[in-house]
Order: sequence, then C-alpha cells, then structure tokens
Amino acid sequence: MKKFIALSFILLACLTESQGQFTKYVVRFKNKGGTPHTIATPITYLSQRAIDRRSRYGIAIDSTDLPVSPSYVNQVRSIPNVTILNTSKWLNAVSIQTSDAAAITAINALPFVLSTTGVGRNNAENTSGRFKEEITTVAPETGRPDGIEADYFNYGATSFNEIHLQNGEFLHNIGLRGQGMQIAMMDGGFYQFNTFKAFDSANANGQFLSTWDFVNREISVSEDDSHGMSCLSTIVANIPGQFIGKAPKASFHLFRTEDVIPEHKIEEFNWACGAERSDSSGADVISTSLGYSIQMDPPDVDHPYSDMNGNTTMAAIAGDFASKKGILVFASIGNDGNNASYHFLSTPSDGDSVVAVGAVSSAGVLVHFQVTVPQPTARSNLMWLQLALVPGSGRPAMQSVLPTELHLPARIWLVSALVSGKVSPNSTT
Repeated sequence: MKKFIALSFILLACLTESQGQFTKYVVRFKNKGGTPHTIATPITYLSQRAIDRRSRYGIAIDSTDLPVSPSYVNQVRSIPNVTILNTSKWLNAVSIQTSDAAAITAINALPFVLSTTGVGRNNAENTSGRFKEEITTVAPETGRPDGIEADYFNYGATSFNEIHLQNGEFLHNIGLRGQGMQIAMMDGGFYQFNTFKAFDSANANGQFLSTWDFVNREISVSEDDSHGMSCLSTIVANIPGQFIGKAPKASFHLFRTEDVIPEHKIEEFNWACGAERSDSSGADVISTSLGYSIQMDPPDVDHPYSDMNGNTTMAAIAGDFASKKGILVFASIGNDGNNASYHFLSTPSDGDSVVAVGAVSSAGVLVHFQVTVPQPTARSNLMWLQLALVPGSGRPAMQSVLPTELHLPARIWLVSALVSGKVSPNSTT
C-alpha cells in the first residue's frame, strides 16, 4: 500500500510537471544575416499594393521589411524534434513547437540566436470564455422609418436606427461604401462566412481576397469560431430590409490568429504574423477584436499592468510597426471593466499608434464593462450600441451586442468609407 501511494505521488508529480511545461517557444534572432532579399527589390516580399502604400505616404522600405533569414530558419528546423510554426520579420523571430529540452539547448547554442522564450503549450484548456457577449435578439424588420425611402440601401427600421447614429446613410448615399479599400481582420475564426446568405453579395463579388489560419497553418478559416464572422457582419453583411453592413463594398483579408480554447502568448506572436501579412498583402486597415492581458493558461502567466505601456508585448510592437507602414490599426480595448483585480486595457490596444476602441450606450454613457485607460499611450474612441450577426438555429440572426470587440469593426466603416472617397487618413477635415 505504501509503495502504491509513493508511486501514485510520483506519477502525480510527473503529470503536474508535464502540464506546466512549455511546448511552444519564440526564438529571436540577432540579425537577418544571409537573407537573399534586398531593400532595393521589395517586390520579392511585398505586394505592389503594399509598395504603393509606402510610396503614397512617403514611407521608406527598410530592414524591418526584409523577411527572416531563410538560413536561420532552416538551421532551427534541422534540429531534431523541432517544428517551425510561424515567422515574424518585424520581431525577427520564429515560433516553434517542441517538447525536447535538448532541442532548446541546441537552439540556444546557435550563434545567431538572441533568445528563446516559452509562449504556450498544447492542449491547454480555458473554459472562462474569451468572447463573452451580452446579446439581445432583435426581430427582423422590413418596415422603414418615414423619410428614408430614397436611401441607397434598404436598411430596415432597426438597422437604420443603428447606422443613423453616425449618419452612415449619408456616406452610403453619396457613394462612399468602402469600395477600393482592403481591410484585414484577425480573430478566432470566421465560421461559414463563405456560405451564410448575409455574405452572398461579398462572396459573389470576390470581396474576400485571402485567408490564412496561423493557428493550424492552413488556408481555411470558415470552420472555426464564429466570433470573427460576427465582427465581419458589422462591416459587410447585406440583408436588404434587415441588416446592412457599414462598408459593404470593401474587400477583406481574413486571418485566424486566435486559438479560442486555450489562452497563451503564442497568440500574440500569431497576431504579429497576421499584421505582417496584412501589410505585405496591401491592406489599408487592420481591425482586430482581440486583446491579451489576463486569464492566461499555465505555464504562461498574466501580463502585469506595467506591460500595457505600448512598447512591451509582441502584439503592441507589431501594431505600431503596422501603423508605421501606413496601415490604420484599430483594436478593441477590452471588456474587463467589471474585473476587480484587473480593469484596464489589453494589448495590442495599448500601442501608441493603435486606435483603441471602446463602447458606450446609445445614450452616450460608458457601458458597465468598459475598461479604464490610465496609460498615457492609449487613445480610446468610445462608440455606440452595435448590431451584429451571431449563429443561431443553424443560421445567423441579427442581434444587439454590447462587447467592445463588436463595436470596433463597426467603426471601420467610417474610415473605409472616407478613405474610399480619396480622403487622406491624415486629414483633419
């Protein structure tokens, strides 16, 4: 019996140690030595549209635009029991997966490696829910308020009342509907965006330009979480008489960077990779309804509030890089206002060049879950009640939603509509 108890204790100790072990790491490099790419020939790593954006805003191509050295990546890949996950040129790093301590030792011994940091593990679980939403069903309406029959879109009464809060119908009526704009969205998935009727116009018109899943490293993003689909609906959905998105003529790059079940800092690295692909693909705007601060799963630890200074986290650094490349970056500020221990903004909304988006009620009052923003680097645009599509009974239904991550993409319409009308993002008028 004593032997059995002792053996059980050893097995429990081993299990506990295993559960606390990192299996995913970020490996940072000292430089980009040996890269075959040059600053003089950016077309080998940037789309023409990305190059044109830099020219339009007078932004020079520099070493941060150069891809990570293929030689360095291949040498890390050649180490036994190592899998390369994603690469980041702005962070000059790769994410890897391995459970072999000897592999980490071998990587750290490479002369071009700056550091190796654990950022997650496999099969972690977090049932707290990344995307808590307050939802109220709104009955579909085909009636229109008096006096709006001449609008370009048939909004329906409820949809019109929501878009009219910012006079969005005026922009639509004068032809500013997001056309010519490319919006990159990063989320936990875009469930059935390619089959839902709400997106049939955008699909038929070829408005979804590219997709990539940085979690599973595959092209498909339509079988994952529905949160990104709901965010997407606020911009591009088209259900005449019921619900019209705010920039229904814009085009999109859809990137899954968030693994919804576990919460690990590797997702911030994925976010950085998504921002880079947004840039190189030629996107004008990034909309991200994600934020990282607390509720990390072991062995990761929560970000202390001191990390929310705009210069520390991988996501904030990448968000600022994207802005420096001429992209307008919008990030939801967070829903932790009711959290007694942490009620502050999350990253990447803390980036000093990232527009942090919060929420107010239709009466202009801060909603109860709105976080506080004491850090001087943060800028918050407080927004209104938002309608979105959420899955229900096998198909999406229009509902009233309150979380800040769904207010954010709805605000992208204003920027997209204005810029599609040749208004400079730097204009003060």
